Amino acid sequence: MPDDADFESLVERFYAPLYQFAFSLARAEADACDLTQQTFTIWATKGHQLRDPAKVKTWLFTTLHREFLDSRRRQTRFPQIELDDMDAELPDVSPAAVSGLDATHVLNTLARVDEVFQAPVALFYLQDCSYNEIAEILGVPLGTVKSRLARGLGQLQQLLARDIAAGQAPPNL
Repeated sequence: MPDDADFESLVERFYAPLYQFAFSLARAEADACDLTQQTFTIWATKGHQLRDPAKVKTWLFTTLHREFLDSRRRQTRFPQIELDDMDAELPDVSPAAVSGLDATHVLNTLARVDEVFQAPVALFYLQDCSYNEIAEILGVPLGTVKSRLARGLGQLQQLLARDIAAGQAPPNL
């Protein structure tokens, strides 16, 4: 890790040009600040690996550009959507209906989830098994366990939301 004096002089020397570059890419002050800070954070942890100190400027600008591209990929894959904008797509579920769910109803609903997803969900949430244990028990790769858990939970949530919306959830016991 570079020493504090070197790091401070590096920040003093390159902060403004890096920020300007980040702002030209992101076109938002907060994003430009985040990108610049992230670049210096990466430098603080990985800068010691740079063999040629003359290439520090290139390294910083390349790192900032890669961070920008990664942030755009994340935004594309996982867009941030305001809940108020999604109200029409969310099921209309009253708090009373949610509190009316009981364990028996959830277990019965789990039985309606596709069979391939039932076991991972049950093992994870009912038996407190780890991903690795589930993979070993089911004889499938770890990634398969994770995707089946995600899909199974998605199905379970959809089924429960439909039951609540249709008034089929049992009353709170």
